[in-house]
Amino acid sequence: MSGGSLPGIETQHASAGMLMTGAGKTRVICLGLSALDQIWRVPAFFSGGSQKIRSLEYGTLGGGMAATASVAVARLGGIAAFWGRGGDDAPGREMHAMLSREGVDVSRFRLFPDGQSSVSGILVDATGERQIVNFRGKFPEVADWLPLREIESAAAVLADPRWVDGAVALFQAARGKAIPTVLDADVADTGVFETLLPLTDHAVFSEPALSGFAGSAGDDALAVVAGFGCTVSAVTRGADGVSWLADDVIRRQPAYAVDAVDTTGAGDVFHGAYAFAIGAGLETADAMSFAAAAAALKCTRPGGRAGIPTLEDCLTFQRNGQ
Repeated sequence: MSGGSLPGIETQHASAGMLMTGAGKTRVICLGLSALDQIWRVPAFFSGGSQKIRSLEYGTLGGGMAATASVAVARLGGIAAFWGRGGDDAPGREMHAMLSREGVDVSRFRLFPDGQSSVSGILVDATGERQIVNFRGKFPEVADWLPLREIESAAAVLADPRWVDGAVALFQAARGKAIPTVLDADVADTGVFETLLPLTDHAVFSEPALSGFAGSAGDDALAVVAGFGCTVSAVTRGADGVSWLADDVIRRQPAYAVDAVDTTGAGDVFHGAYAFAIGAGLETADAMSFAAAAAALKCTRPGGRAGIPTLEDCLTFQRNGQ
């Protein structure tokens, strides 16, 4: 079965009202990866073999799935906290300061003296597409230092698959308080998903991650995810929007049509906006539409985090039907 998911005007107005009213009360904890992104803008990607290409621009920016999602929450007017790990090194301290300047609570972003922070190299071509090489960092896996009692004040929690022990602790504690859990399901080993999905309410996969886990990125593969007990099983498809399975029905949210400048961080923004919307009380279809608008607007602006829109930007964009 399938069904359209674009909300009507009345529903959009109701959702906008909920977000405007509840934004400053909606606290979202984002747990997982923070990376320092070194970005080169190039005319075209490497064509293969030994080759040198000239970069048109270069910059160093904060990245990482959960960390960027936390910035999206803060930019949208929510109360954002990032829980994660870094090295007590120059990249770690820089990431810590970057998130703090964005209004994210970094009191639980722990920098380990013997750790190494995560660093990424990103090429962005003339069409806005990107290629990434990432060093995920080295830090202790144990999560016994996390202040799980603080979860009681959260409206939703989000985790990526890069720190399994931390995500398990966060999701178990959230489940005990009936707080929605959102998984940013990027590419990871099968065992990671088998561990996290039974604790996940909203699983939002990328196409490569779903294909690697379920053997296909088609809508039918979402049933495999739902089989772990997820209330919502979704897959983002870039320019083709997002599909999700809930209550045994497949629904779709088309992507908003925009002229893409830079897709870096668009998936992270989608996840952060979706968790924020769910935490604010929106229904799934409305949260998907809002998250799609946030991700689309981000793609029209350069920079992974610099391009993240505000709540007013997103609501105006949706209201104008763009």
